[in-house]
Amino acid sequence: MRPHWDAKPYRRNQQKNEAHTFLDEPERKPADSSSILPRLQKTSHNVPVPELPDLVVYLEALEARVVEQPLEQIRLGNPFVLRSVDPPLDRLHGCIVRGVRRVGKRLVFAFDDELFLVLHLMIAGRLRWRGSGQKPGVGPKMILAWLQFERGTLLFTEAGSTKRASMHAVRGEQALLEMDRGGLEPLSATRTQFIEALTRENHTLKRALTDPRLFSGIGNAYSDEILHRARLSPMQLTHKISDDGSARLYDAVQVTLLDWTARLRKSAAGTFPEKVTAFHPDMAVHGRFGQPCPDCTAPVQRIVYAANECNYCAICQTGGKLLADRALSRLLKSDWPKTLDDW
Repeated sequence: MRPHWDAKPYRRNQQKNEAHTFLDEPERKPADSSSILPRLQKTSHNVPVPELPDLVVYLEALEARVVEQPLEQIRLGNPFVLRSVDPPLDRLHGCIVRGVRRVGKRLVFAFDDELFLVLHLMIAGRLRWRGSGQKPGVGPKMILAWLQFERGTLLFTEAGSTKRASMHAVRGEQALLEMDRGGLEPLSATRTQFIEALTRENHTLKRALTDPRLFSGIGNAYSDEILHRARLSPMQLTHKISDDGSARLYDAVQVTLLDWTARLRKSAAGTFPEKVTAFHPDMAVHGRFGQPCPDCTAPVQRIVYAANECNYCAICQTGGKLLADRALSRLLKSDWPKTLDDW
């Protein structure tokens, strides 16, 4: 379950549609830090999830290959990937793709008569394009579905044993709209609209940016980069952010998302994007725990919970203060360093 990054105590949320909740944890007896500390420091907690820049580049690659082309056939490699019943999947066979677009983090293929095919990549779902006669290049267990076109085949794949990616066949714009979590499109929002969404609820900036009910398409990776560019702490509460801070955050969202979209587009260089990942060597802080910040050279820090990790620079974002790590700070208690000088 995805976490939220609120500084207040975490409580189990019983509402099914509430995003980013933590589970309460029982108190555990502290373990020997000499054996656990090295293991915690070496473990990677980041999960690569496609976000807005990745999805934009996917859409551009799909538009060049499948728009105004008939979808000849859909073959399922895993029947559980299909989460809809009506319309039946074969209703789309032979239909011409009139456009592709994004609804949140979902990719949508639009057909005539208000028919849609919706792919949700979730965590490990990816798309791969193979020309006619070209081998899949991945193991058969990874392939969730084949979407066959005259020019080639689009493979819908997912790594790992936990299959969370999904496919829906949808009839009607209203049914498609119901799949939208309602988040504001960050690149088309005005500064006023952005600040209104940001401060609608009192959460940490990390949670607010990654909440699909507030903002569309921003996840763990780019929220780290946005907050670093804005020089804001991920634990800063939205109701306490200054006018200057909210203005810097809005600008950082625009610059970061546009910059990384351009970088990924250049990297693809007209080919279909194959290596979609949340980890890039040119990122400032995300996935770079322990490595030097490119702006101040201080080591990048992290906040860890379960399979998730928030990365930040203490010098650039928190005035040198180390934010409590739910794993290490609970283990070390009073020995947990408060600043980089104590580290």
